[in-house]
Amino acid sequence: MLVCASFQRKGFHTARSHCKKRTDCGAAPGAWSQVAVRKVKAAGTDLSSPVGFVLGVDLLHIFPLEGATFLCPADVTDPRTSQRILELLPGGRADVILSDMAPNATGVRDLDHDRLISLCLSLLGMTPDILHPGGTFLCKTWAGSQSRQLQRRLTEEFQSVRIIKPEASRKESSEVYFLATQYRGRKGAVRQ
Repeated sequence: MLVCASFQRKGFHTARSHCKKRTDCGAAPGAWSQVAVRKVKAAGTDLSSPVGFVLGVDLLHIFPLEGATFLCPADVTDPRTSQRILELLPGGRADVILSDMAPNATGVRDLDHDRLISLCLSLLGMTPDILHPGGTFLCKTWAGSQSRQLQRRLTEEFQSVRIIKPEASRKESSEVYFLATQYRGRKGAVRQ
């Protein structure tokens, strides 16, 4: 879930539109990866611009996309997936972590919310190893009782944290995104 882009399709704009290494977690079916490939020119079709890198990660199969590398099926909560992400990222770091992940819904609102927050926190736990200082973290969540816990953690690690509700999201939907920018980097984080 490392991405750096101006995601106009979903109504997001990151502060670091010049970023060239992106990872899209929860990438299936691949629409965000398509936007990321275009924004970082990862397909290499513009010879006058530097070529970026897009890595998509998902439990589900994703059809190939020129300019993107997909790691699937893969579970981002599995340490082996984290290690594989590090191996695939040029330089071992990304400029942005983008998560559009969601657990399979049970229909029990509180349980589904807690499971999604847990996914976001797992991904946040990977930031010291994967995200460049100054990087951006964007994750989808559903509004609920545990949202404050996630927001507190993001505020500890990023200079700025905003809650965004994309125009494309249904008005009655509890779906919101946390956009955290300017990653401070965790003191004592050790690279493996």
